[in-house]
Amino acid sequence: MSRSLFLIGLCFFFLFGAVEAQVPGFFLKEDVRKASIPFYSSNSLIILPVSVNGTTPVNFMIDTGVRANILFSKNLGDAMGLEYSRKIDLVGADGSTTLAAFVSPVNELDLGPVEGRLQSLLVLEEDFLEIEAVIGVPVYGILGYEFFKYNPIRINYDDGKLDFFRTDAMKWRPPFYHKLDLTVENNKPYVTAKVKQENGESFSPKLLVDTGANHGLLLNPETSDIIELPAQTIESELGQSLGGVLYGEIGRVDRLTIAGLKMDNVLTSYPEQNEFSYVIKDSGRQGSLGAEIFGRTRIILDYPRGRMFVKKGRDFYSPFEFDMSGIFLKKITTFENRFYVGQVREDSPAEEAGILANDEILSINKIPTFIWELPELIKLFRSEEGREIELELRRYRNNDLNDFEDYTVTIKLRKQI
Repeated sequence: MSRSLFLIGLCFFFLFGAVEAQVPGFFLKEDVRKASIPFYSSNSLIILPVSVNGTTPVNFMIDTGVRANILFSKNLGDAMGLEYSRKIDLVGADGSTTLAAFVSPVNELDLGPVEGRLQSLLVLEEDFLEIEAVIGVPVYGILGYEFFKYNPIRINYDDGKLDFFRTDAMKWRPPFYHKLDLTVENNKPYVTAKVKQENGESFSPKLLVDTGANHGLLLNPETSDIIELPAQTIESELGQSLGGVLYGEIGRVDRLTIAGLKMDNVLTSYPEQNEFSYVIKDSGRQGSLGAEIFGRTRIILDYPRGRMFVKKGRDFYSPFEFDMSGIFLKKITTFENRFYVGQVREDSPAEEAGILANDEILSINKIPTFIWELPELIKLFRSEEGREIELELRRYRNNDLNDFEDYTVTIKLRKQI
């Protein structure tokens, strides 16, 4: 998927310290060593149902890259009966765009065997991220640093299970896991990995651990003269922020090594420098690790002891593949499974077939789209070079839903990176 969520945590300038001082954190309800919580994974993003103040549970994403707990819609917050202490302005990645948000300082969050006590929520006036459109399932909020700060968390992507440990329950090193040091700075976790670039030069960047980003490796070229773009890259949308769509290049590094575990030919995002780049520089980091990496592993994040453990998962040796169709696919946010073309990449099979942005996809290989889920389609478009896929599409004229033309094309998947 070309669009990632890697800059959610970079979209906010606000004073939150006074509120945070009141927040005890997340705790086990029972006096047990650990509790397991099943989660839904969409492209290795972790989604859990969360009840806010006893209301009907809604989907939240678990995101280490975000400091505050976030609710995406004030309308939903109002329906939940949230109380707000103040209104603030968030400044976007372009340095000028602003969006109103409201601080709801005291809330109880329920995740079944785990509860978040006296939790603050940052409630956006409007949902600008459109997460459902790009991952295929509705998500109404994010749980960030507070979920991790007191307790070791084990994430098993293979089984879709999250283990929440009592604070003092993991004093040992789990068998078969590789350990690396983890630092938490300004409520965000960082590790050091080793990257061997295409030109042969290796370096050890400081990387943000970002479970809410669906890229794999991301490197910020403006943070180090060592970082070089590979010879072959393609332009792509990389993420959505307050300032709008973020763009950059997609390429590959020869090798990524995390705690001795080696991954080859790793897809790597290189975002364009923007007005917000100084924040990344000030943090001292050179990039981030996202869900495309972590989804191939099992990880334990232990903030209290400053350590992280990594173990190979079922898909650890699967090749890193990028979309071979040229279609950036988005889901129409309705109860039905309907999909449309968000963007068509230049010189791609989709462009050569005459597909245009905003065309709706009606069927794929003669199977109606309501049968498909978005992660399945993304996997299909990455599946095999030379594979032929028949698409039935609908093109609307002048944004009139009653004036359209249906057409059918066949595209042949082709690697571009």
